[in-house]
Amino acid sequence: MFNDLTTLPPDGLLALIKLYAADPRETKIDLGVGVYRDATGATPVFRAVKKAEMQLLASQDSKAYLGPEGDLGMVDGLIPYAFGDCVARERLTGIQTPGGTGAVRLACDLLASVGIKRVLLGTPSWPNHAPIIKAAGMEVVTFTHGDIDTQILTFDALIAALDGAGAGDAVLLHGCCHNPTGMDYSAEQWVTITDKILERGVFPLIDLAYQGLGVGFDEDAAGMRGLLARVPEALIAYSCDKNFGVYRDRVGAIYGLGETAEAAAKLFSHFNALARANWSMPPDHGGAVVRMILQDAELTAMWQAEVTAMRARLSEVRAALGAAGANGLIGTVDLAAAGAQKGMFSTLKLTGDQIKTLREDHGVYMAGSGRINIAGFTLPQVAQFVEALRAVS
Repeated sequence: MFNDLTTLPPDGLLALIKLYAADPRETKIDLGVGVYRDATGATPVFRAVKKAEMQLLASQDSKAYLGPEGDLGMVDGLIPYAFGDCVARERLTGIQTPGGTGAVRLACDLLASVGIKRVLLGTPSWPNHAPIIKAAGMEVVTFTHGDIDTQILTFDALIAALDGAGAGDAVLLHGCCHNPTGMDYSAEQWVTITDKILERGVFPLIDLAYQGLGVGFDEDAAGMRGLLARVPEALIAYSCDKNFGVYRDRVGAIYGLGETAEAAAKLFSHFNALARANWSMPPDHGGAVVRMILQDAELTAMWQAEVTAMRARLSEVRAALGAAGANGLIGTVDLAAAGAQKGMFSTLKLTGDQIKTLREDHGVYMAGSGRINIAGFTLPQVAQFVEALRAVS
């Protein structure tokens, strides 16, 4: 049977990693891979994580399974940061997942199991969203999240999509720091979204993967919290990979909001059953580290300071890009808009030929879509990047 398989194309970003690694130029710039980098270009292990790992090494006395729910101390510890006091605690339940990806997959499996047929998805989106939705057996219904040509959030397209939806449909919304556009909804727009969801009976699925990297923990979650305070039910996929820097340890959580405490308890049982069928038990190490940080005041303060420093660096790079684009477009690229966006990513209006020339002639590596990782820049590289843009424009 395997002889008849068709070879699938390689993942574009994985191929880009290999090309970048093979490039001998010292001036090369990696804007492709979606991980945070500090001012030196490194992806460091958080000091809080290192200290928690040392404590875990000294205190952990077993590697026995925890169960499909994983580390519930971690899951509970994240709740004040993600949700504040927007809902009654007894209506909220959750379990640990292998990263935010595992949380999105579990959410989609659950939605399919209760009869959801279609998921509204703004495009462009994280490339794995659509495949996960389809793998769970649901249809992807797309609308335009943001116009890359004009760098404008196309909010009317979301409202039109919700107007055409109803019971049996869900909508996937990025909680903050939209990947890959950096275009986030305003507080007023979140209110309108919630109004439409309630009016049309659409189920909300929130992917909160970058909390803390936009404006602040409370500010980044404010729109989602306002929605959760008004809707009867919701699912929230949470990732710790970015705001704790534990990418390869795969730490996330799926949360469910039920209309009652009894509904939340039923939801917890279904989370466990679906997790058991997907990965049986989540990896423990990263989850235990996150729990230890959240349960220790000194480590919590250290972690929060590190996230604040990450956010400040992203803002500094965006400010430099914005200043470089203050006098107008560079060819077709609006750097002023990129400077005003949030989080780790923006998507620039560039052709495939321009992206190829940037890579081959100027050592600038980015995804074929034009998505750039803001954290991939050191400050001196911003000027280099601008000159490269002028050259291909």
